[in-house]
Amino acid sequence: MRKFLYFIVFGILLALGVLLALRLYGEELTRLAMVPSAEFTGPQALAHNAYADPAMWISRPGMGAGNDPALWEPQVREGFTAPPQPPVTPPFAVFFVHPTSFYSRAAWNAPLDDADSRRIAETFVAGMASPFNRAAEIWAPRYRQATFGSFLAEEPAAGQSLDAAYADVALAFDYFVATVAQDRPIVLAGHSQGAAHVLRLLREKVAGTPLQGRLAAVYPVGWPISVEHDLPRLPLPACAAPDQPACLVSWASFAKEAEPGMMLEQYRASPGLDGVLRGDSPILCVNPLTGSANGQADMAANLGTLVPNAELTSGDLVPGAVPAVCDRQGLLLIGDPPEMGSYVLPGNNYHVYDIPLFWANLRADVARRVNAWQAARP
Repeated sequence: MRKFLYFIVFGILLALGVLLALRLYGEELTRLAMVPSAEFTGPQALAHNAYADPAMWISRPGMGAGNDPALWEPQVREGFTAPPQPPVTPPFAVFFVHPTSFYSRAAWNAPLDDADSRRIAETFVAGMASPFNRAAEIWAPRYRQATFGSFLAEEPAAGQSLDAAYADVALAFDYFVATVAQDRPIVLAGHSQGAAHVLRLLREKVAGTPLQGRLAAVYPVGWPISVEHDLPRLPLPACAAPDQPACLVSWASFAKEAEPGMMLEQYRASPGLDGVLRGDSPILCVNPLTGSANGQADMAANLGTLVPNAELTSGDLVPGAVPAVCDRQGLLLIGDPPEMGSYVLPGNNYHVYDIPLFWANLRADVARRVNAWQAARP
């Protein structure tokens, strides 16, 4: 019995030690576990016509509802009614860039044939690109994304891996622009790493070109944009009203009690697009329930949260699930932690669920802005 008690005490002390280590050295341990130890070896450039191959797309016109994850539709949970949605007048095209789905330490960039990252990317497209699927066409490329550890690393390889990933996205975007009808409005969207690539597309492929006039809206969700150091260098303003076209919508979701320390630490220490450290400058927060910057709304305004099942193979649309308030720092606070699944990040960070939390409101937001773009045409 004494030996058994010693074992119990040892187990408790070990657990307390692990918790203390995670609290004191959590960031360092995460980097150790996720950042590749290998030297960066740039992937070979794709052929200029690589994205003419349908296999290079997770979603693209012609795949059909049974094969295209972006065309997936949630069910309205029993006892609720389907939320009303405004009609969409002009046909429009969407270019969507999925978030990070490669978590290996074995390489800085995902191989195109990596089975796990492909499967996870398709799940992300189903949950995050589906609010945009009232478009006449929706395109989501496969690309050799930077691994998750790239966002934790400080060595040059981290930036090089993101540059390599962007090179694929830029090539896919060129094919998209060349293929879509020249008079069709365009919506750009992405989440997390995908949002970072969308912002770079804005600066390098869109700003100051005729293509800028075709943008009905841009949704770089889940990537912090400094109001002071980033926004003035982008070709579109933040959305100030729910029916404003040609503007940016972005947010980052946290529940009570929010502990965004790690995210804010990296944000403060990183240079903005003007080359100056972002510091304590506010983050752009366009409230997805109001469609305006720095807004607030209670849960009654939430037309439908996509609540996934445990296997992430399906999900229900539940109206009135969470409220949304933009705080002074620019974080989107969603009240008490909702039951969304097991992928909530430390600190009540609902990053993975940024879009599903506001699935139906985002669908309505896209329709309003596309209609407003059409109404503003000569």
